[in-house]
Amino acid sequence: MRHIWLRLLHLGKPGGCVYKLCMEYGVIMAGGSGTRLWPMSRATQPKQLLSIIGGKSLLRLSFERLASFLPTQRILVCTSSAYAGQVQRELGLPEGNVLGEPTGRDTANAIGFPAAVLLKRDQDAVMAVVTADHVIRPVERFARSIQLAFRVVQRYRNALITFGIRPTFAHTGLGYVHRGEVVKVDDQDAYFVKQFKEKPDLGTAQKYVASGEYLWNSGMFVWRAETILGELKEHLPGSYGGLMEIGQAWDTPRAQEVVGRVYPQLPKKSIDFAVMEPASQGRGNARVMMVDMPVEWFDVGSWPALADVLERDAARNTISGPLTLLVDSRDNVIVSDDPRHLISTVGIEKMIIVHTKNATLICPIDKSQRVKEMAEAAKAKYGAEYA
Repeated sequence: MRHIWLRLLHLGKPGGCVYKLCMEYGVIMAGGSGTRLWPMSRATQPKQLLSIIGGKSLLRLSFERLASFLPTQRILVCTSSAYAGQVQRELGLPEGNVLGEPTGRDTANAIGFPAAVLLKRDQDAVMAVVTADHVIRPVERFARSIQLAFRVVQRYRNALITFGIRPTFAHTGLGYVHRGEVVKVDDQDAYFVKQFKEKPDLGTAQKYVASGEYLWNSGMFVWRAETILGELKEHLPGSYGGLMEIGQAWDTPRAQEVVGRVYPQLPKKSIDFAVMEPASQGRGNARVMMVDMPVEWFDVGSWPALADVLERDAARNTISGPLTLLVDSRDNVIVSDDPRHLISTVGIEKMIIVHTKNATLICPIDKSQRVKEMAEAAKAKYGAEYA
């Protein structure tokens, strides 16, 4: 087990040094449902548990990225209570490391929940918060960026560290981070953050990319558990009290009763709006910083996005499934989870075909944004079995 001797400094004030033992932890946020991947993603089988990336689930890939430099017992997953058993079985985590939300209360609480648990277990816990719905490669660069962020927290005790992804195009569906003054940590660069920017229009996004000063907001973080809870106390006090009550009850026989009673009452708010934006404006005691993460970063949030992360055949078809026979067919996305079902096509182009045991989707790729609409319609007409 790797220990870090942490030199605690007040933010921006060298001196007054005290040495303490600091432990690093990883937290995976895995609560989404992913209806844009219907009919494979269902209420009982969310997208992060689908084994569609080289036979592995997105959750498994996220876990393996953290496990490349953290021991299993220091990895936690915050997910829906409906999926907690599946997560436990897939990853083999200690039971108390799978945190089930009885209802979704957005990312401020999905992060505050494990922070409160970790603070009870370890007053000096430093936590990396990562997502379970992205493909990130290579793993080695991901690991180096997280480890640099851990070292930044050694130097800046009250830092809130986000990770910036270098933009490859003017994306209008993502938030941006405006990079500020550089800070050297062990001869590597970290940055103070000037500002967070919400999803821009195309013209603004193009200006951001051209400037070289803006990076995509990854939604991943590193900070001390005590620090993020202090910021929630400052900016979202309605959550703070409940989260601390849950944290104190965790690892006791009362845990599930307290979570079930308290968690659904917490105010629903994202971590960006609740903490990161006000902190970046100088409100509160923390300072927002950024570490560059120079990786390929894919959000597998729709069937066309799958084509970006899987290999294509000579006709640019993306296939995830055991039995296919394609004749004069190009630029398609074809997925099946049935090992005995053959999908065959003749002369089709730019289509999505997804087969499961009780539902099949056929859709032009350029209409993929309507898959969520179809999932809702199937539930309305045929019931929860098809949701």
